[in-house]
Amino acid sequence: MNYKDYYKVLGVARSASADEIKKAYRRLAREFHPDKNANKGAEERFKEINEANEVLSDPEKRRAYDALGANWKHGGGFTPPPGWAGGGFGNARGGGAGPGGFSDFFSTMFGGAAGGGGFRFEDEPDPFRAPAPARARIEISLEDSYHGGSRQVSLADGRTLNVRIPKGITEGQSIRLAQQGPRGADLMLEIGFAAHPRFKAEGRDIAATLNVAPWEAALGAKVPVDTLGGTVELNVPAGTQAGRKFRLKGRGLPGSTAGDQTVTVRLVTPTPKDDTERGAYEALARLFEDFDPRKSA
Repeated sequence: MNYKDYYKVLGVARSASADEIKKAYRRLAREFHPDKNANKGAEERFKEINEANEVLSDPEKRRAYDALGANWKHGGGFTPPPGWAGGGFGNARGGGAGPGGFSDFFSTMFGGAAGGGGFRFEDEPDPFRAPAPARARIEISLEDSYHGGSRQVSLADGRTLNVRIPKGITEGQSIRLAQQGPRGADLMLEIGFAAHPRFKAEGRDIAATLNVAPWEAALGAKVPVDTLGGTVELNVPAGTQAGRKFRLKGRGLPGSTAGDQTVTVRLVTPTPKDDTERGAYEALARLFEDFDPRKSA
């Protein structure tokens, strides 16, 4: 059984730090990964690199490997020291049946299953697969969405990023920030809308309430209506009842097809402050004495 010089495999000194070992592993793994390197022998080299890193990146395995001392080379072969029982480490992390596994040398030292493999370390990301995006949620105002632009966002790690808000973005959509997450992952910022005093988003549409005086509803009137894009004038027909809805086309959030704004009429009745105003209500009651609002449709 051939001895494996794991330090030589990774091209580092026996005194190399954990960080130096990690950097050497990542550099070599990128160079010899079978998906990236089609040259003959690249796959076997990749297996050696993984096995070396499995031992040298684990402090206990590395101590056991280094403890062989003068026994770690006997000509061209390797014989474990007397009483060696595989180091008591069990199987390697991620080991298992399949191609690309550990050598007999590793199995003898650490009890790993020779021929097992296809592993990826639990604490080491695959250098050839982009890390999963990190996710966070931010709240913006409806005005931010309507006008677009940018705003500063404070992250949990203390960083502050200037984030561009796309015009017309809706609640639940996300903004991708490339490589701004942990370990170079992308950061996905899910959009939420802060509570608004006048408007409520329903997808790309906007809902609002329109306060109307009784005489405006009864006689008809042109009433100003607030929208995210400014004030527009709505023609309220005579005889409008409370709860009636009016649709303002294209007055919602912008997009390839802009949303609409729906306004729901709410009648607001003034409270009389003196005898004159009270008398006006009494005269109105006498004038419409046959009207019963409980029986009206």
